[in-house]
Amino acid sequence: MLAEAGVLADWLRVRRTPLPEMVAGNGRPVMVIPGFLTSDVRTAALRRALTAAGYDAHGWGLGRNLGVTPHLLDALEDRIRTAGDGRPVALVGWSLGGLYARELAARTPDLVERVVTMGSPFSGDPRGNNAWRLYESVAGHPVDAPPIPRHGAPKPPVPTIALWSRRDGIVAPACARGDEAESDRRIEVDCLHMGFIVSPAAIRAVLAALDARIESTH
Repeated sequence: MLAEAGVLADWLRVRRTPLPEMVAGNGRPVMVIPGFLTSDVRTAALRRALTAAGYDAHGWGLGRNLGVTPHLLDALEDRIRTAGDGRPVALVGWSLGGLYARELAARTPDLVERVVTMGSPFSGDPRGNNAWRLYESVAGHPVDAPPIPRHGAPKPPVPTIALWSRRDGIVAPACARGDEAESDRRIEVDCLHMGFIVSPAAIRAVLAALDARIESTH
């Protein structure tokens, strides 16, 4: 976890390094869902990059992410409907936010254009990360028993891309990479866990994932 302190270098790098010109987002709606104990403030740099690339970028608008609650996905579904305004929304979820994105896409695939997870522990042991004890203390339930129904399919029925890093100091890389059946593409990114939302490498990977043409496998 000490290596995650290097995220400051990533933050400075993204401020000083111009990102490559990408294919325009053409106004497509994208929602960025923050990780555990963070809010839209933490994902602002990524959303600015998405806006600069031509996407209609939205935060999740639900304050600090304190873990799963019985009505959280209902509230997030309402936010997605508003953000999309009749169009499906691409969901970019960082860490715990990626689990929400996958669950929402499984639950309401008509609302979700695609899912991009960033260092999200969607595969294997839910305790395969360095934050599960803190999660249980804050959220008030076991990490493997959230207070919502869960869909059992290996992956959502929409294009699903998993970004993972072997340098991740919070989530076990194998849990964020997953098996082939759990995502349509698995892409390694050279960044820290906290760097998924600020490092140039991660932002490039997110932009590429949003632009990729993918035939979803169910």
